[in-house]
Amino acid sequence: MTAVPEPVIGPSAAADGPVLDARLVVDRGTFRLDIAVRIAAGEVVALLGPNGAGKTTALRALAGLQPLTAGHLTLDGTDLDRPDRRLWTPPEDRPIGVVFQEYLLFPHLTALDNVAFGPRRHGLDRRTARARADEWLTRVGLAGYGRRKPRQLSGGQAQRVALARALALDPVLLLLDEPLAALDARTRLDTRAELHRHLTAHPGATLLVTHDPLDALVLADRLVIVEEGRVVQEGDAATVTAQPRTDYVARLVGLNLYRGRADGHTVHLAEGFTLTCDDRLTGDVFVVFPPAAVALHPRRPDGSPRNNWPATITGIQRHGDNLRVQLAGPIAAAADVTPAAAAHLHLTPGQEVWAAVKATETHAYPA
Repeated sequence: MTAVPEPVIGPSAAADGPVLDARLVVDRGTFRLDIAVRIAAGEVVALLGPNGAGKTTALRALAGLQPLTAGHLTLDGTDLDRPDRRLWTPPEDRPIGVVFQEYLLFPHLTALDNVAFGPRRHGLDRRTARARADEWLTRVGLAGYGRRKPRQLSGGQAQRVALARALALDPVLLLLDEPLAALDARTRLDTRAELHRHLTAHPGATLLVTHDPLDALVLADRLVIVEEGRVVQEGDAATVTAQPRTDYVARLVGLNLYRGRADGHTVHLAEGFTLTCDDRLTGDVFVVFPPAAVALHPRRPDGSPRNNWPATITGIQRHGDNLRVQLAGPIAAAADVTPAAAAHLHLTPGQEVWAAVKATETHAYPA
């Protein structure tokens, strides 16, 4: 299912307006990106979406690596890209710092000279640029690493050099493209905490492109979900995680999501199935419940569950300490069960079971 999207990433800017104010329209063959982006000073916005949603296209357009087809890009009150006026600013002339997923450090330069490269390109003399670079390496915890080449750095160290290189420009806008994706789990945990500290101190606007919901929840003030080149949902983490509006967002936050029409405590789904919910609503609604709320039974259960249906197991995967069971039937659903429960029920793909969810475990909200 797909909610009707609004093409605007809503502002949460200060009273004097956003630092970044852009409408990004990019045509690439049959694909069109059309979103508006507004980010305030000191705000971190995470851009999430499935592969092919337009996240990287948006980042490249902001960086100046992908010209706009239409729209505008205004940063700190200055127009950088306006196709209708044939105005386009080269990447090197934009007050923007970028940390790419692959970091893209210059392999022939030391860590110090990598960080000093941007300030030198912006007119600082060699001594001043290297002094600034040395200061930033110290800030990111790499004092004493200035003479090392990229091949002599670990993944986490290379990521910090790339961040220092971007921040050494004092950018009005900082762009982060999957900045933690190349790190192993342990390094990622430590680096995420360190990155959060630097983003909190950054006075400019920050856009974080990521596919990892944990990175977004930890690092961002606001989440923006893009699908098929359009914004389908945005808001703070609490709102987005509690009230997903598309299947992608529901999967991202680990919820079963359905859309239907409510009549009191009963929600009629498009599949012809009805759910009894604790919430009392009227009209178009979404209904969610976590996989942990789904109980599986070998036969139709008696007693308290007010929602139960016959289902067929289509897949079983390990999910943390539990097993996630995919179910087909009148409605598709995911259920989390313990390994002990799975063994007791002899769960296997193709098996017929009954699924049950208590009304008190559901949450309904207006669509």
